[in-house]
Amino acid sequence: MAEEFSIVLLRPEIPHNTGAIGRLCVGLGVKLNLVRPLGFQLDDKSVARAGLDYWPHLEKAIHDTWEDYLAAERPKRVFFLSTHGEKSLYDIVFESGDALVFGNEGHGLPPGFYERYADRLFKIPMPGPYARSINLANAVSIAAYECYRQLVVGCPEAFRRQ
Repeated sequence: MAEEFSIVLLRPEIPHNTGAIGRLCVGLGVKLNLVRPLGFQLDDKSVARAGLDYWPHLEKAIHDTWEDYLAAERPKRVFFLSTHGEKSLYDIVFESGDALVFGNEGHGLPPGFYERYADRLFKIPMPGPYARSINLANAVSIAAYECYRQLVVGCPEAFRRQ
């Protein structure tokens, strides 16, 4: 597994989003951290269907609380992606060891996180006038590939590993 960065889902609610994000993590070689409560069982058919046969290859960890996640994983830096962010995802200069953190589909980040981590709150630019947000799995894909682009693609060997 690559250790360039990791993905964190806080209290995810929709199983097929988590399955698709797990599949993305397998493709990028990054770890997926899930912070409880989960809105589904990990053996749910929807998770398996979205993750296809990739799910057994996923490096994942499940944490009971945000504090448990921080203690266990010790991320170098955390960046929160939210529609409430004022700075763009594309303003971040990523470093190895960073974690990309996403709230859940229905409520976003947990209460208090917007104030506590205001300096680490970023958004994906959405110039269209009618959408409030995009699907969680799509948002994770956009942010993960930007992080990957910055950390790995610049390396001449990056695509030779495929």
